[in-house]
Amino acid sequence: MNTSGRSGPVGPVGPVGPVGPVGPVGPVGPVEPDRLGGLEGLGGLDERVAGCRACPRLVAWREEVAGVKRAAFADWTYWGRPVPGFGPPDARLLIVGLAPAAHGGNRTGRMFTGDRSGDVLYQALYDVGLASQPTSVSADDGLELHGVRVTSPVHCAPPANKPTPEERDTCRPWLVQELNLLRPTLRAVVVLGAFGWQAALPAFTEAGWRVPRPRPAFAHGRHVPLDGLELFGCFHVSQRNTFTGRLTPAMLREVLGTAAEAAGLPGST
Repeated sequence: MNTSGRSGPVGPVGPVGPVGPVGPVGPVGPVEPDRLGGLEGLGGLDERVAGCRACPRLVAWREEVAGVKRAAFADWTYWGRPVPGFGPPDARLLIVGLAPAAHGGNRTGRMFTGDRSGDVLYQALYDVGLASQPTSVSADDGLELHGVRVTSPVHCAPPANKPTPEERDTCRPWLVQELNLLRPTLRAVVVLGAFGWQAALPAFTEAGWRVPRPRPAFAHGRHVPLDGLELFGCFHVSQRNTFTGRLTPAMLREVLGTAAEAAGLPGST
């Protein structure tokens, strides 16, 4: 089984508009991720995700950021679209974040790439043997993940890093489909932060796993078995958490190592 994979953003959008779940979308209206039939694996899903225009506020923000840019990245051509998941299609471990950063994933086109949160996450993945290198700066930097895929419940960069509940729910079908496609090999999931936890639990239910009722509350280090899928909670790798010491590198490595072991990956604690 191939548990080492490299995945980056799909190709550029053509002049007729991005590709959505039901075909090319032009100026007639947004893409809605509620019709996901006919996708050919994760590659097809990633293409559809990258073309989504279902949430007007998020579309306007991600494109405004891509046009205005940050001075430090003035020479970059920003991705400026939804950011698909990153990692091999036969991943045994899934990491679920919150949403791409405006000048991170929204710039580079890859999850947790080009920002401080990604610096922390990929260093920890490298430390426990799940990434080929400790840095993630661009989609073509050679980074490979070993048996791990990284995704988020919201695929567009939101203003102030805060998606609305409606935007979270609109984006959920993408995560459900991703879970369905990963299901043959997926054995463990690490969810980063309370927002991701609250967004992911309904997606697990829709994808066919039995989630306990009442739904378990988020906590760092929380472990919830779901019918052969081991779910773990971890504080988000945000600067707020890492700069204050709420989440230390050792804490992150411990959760990732435990999840890797549960997934049957050669991670280390």
